Amino acid sequence: MHQELIIALLAGLGGMLGWGLADFFAKKTIDEVGDIQSLAWAHVFGTGFFFIIAVYKFLVLGRPIVFLNPGSSLLYLIFFGVLQAIIYILVYRGFGKGQVSILNPVFASFSGIAALISIVGFGEVVSSNLVIALVIIFGGVLLINTDFSKLHLGKFNFVQVPGFKEIAAATALAAVWTVGWDKVVGGTDWVIYSFLMYAFMTVAILLFAKVKKVDLCVIKKPIWKFLLLIGFCETVAYLAISLGYSATTKTSVIALLSGAFSLPTIFLARSFLKERVTVTQTIGGFVIVIGIILLSVL
Repeated sequence: MHQELIIALLAGLGGMLGWGLADFFAKKTIDEVGDIQSLAWAHVFGTGFFFIIAVYKFLVLGRPIVFLNPGSSLLYLIFFGVLQAIIYILVYRGFGKGQVSILNPVFASFSGIAALISIVGFGEVVSSNLVIALVIIFGGVLLINTDFSKLHLGKFNFVQVPGFKEIAAATALAAVWTVGWDKVVGGTDWVIYSFLMYAFMTVAILLFAKVKKVDLCVIKKPIWKFLLLIGFCETVAYLAISLGYSATTKTSVIALLSGAFSLPTIFLARSFLKERVTVTQTIGGFVIVIGIILLSVL
């Protein structure tokens, strides 16, 4: 297998596991303290983990902090941090309004849209075998995020589904963020870039909580460990995809693999929280695994 594809594969899997584990731990916090509270505190801890890694890189390893263009780079990092915060908030708001079984597959499609933009819009070079593997993974992503047992579409205007507008906006913005972040972090000091972007995202979330007068002082002692774990797992995810985007040109591979973060979430919830996994979700999981295997043998 080509070295670049190996890095992209590992980066995508890192994003999948990081975000998947973060979502799993979030199940333990959101019902207890609220979505915005969980989001804010988890990102505070994630920023702390990023800071420790950045300090280790600078002081212990002695590697300098390098910006390709300090002025414009800082603006880009602020922009992508705030944009990602907006995406999180839209997703939480949309899921809070509507039926998750309808909205979840809509948001899950962002990775496929991002891959399509990268291939068609930016000329990412992909072989026919790679396209087949990516299509298989995307199909698995849609299946694992769809619970047909609860999906009763009936005859109605899909756009009028509660929460659809927020999720549709979040999906479009997430696709733009994914492709844009690939272009910003490519060939840069990906550790520092991802740290600063994440820090600006955290500031934006905290400002949103303040404007909305969300009480952040409601955390119970047993919940702290889960918020720490969410922050740590998110740090892993962002570092993984940032490394992949910086070191490779395989945007579509990283986007689709990291976009399959529901796979570990669902099966961990089944194993530890005894949540039900549908036949469709099980099939989707196997389809994603088959796609990953195909990627690994290309």
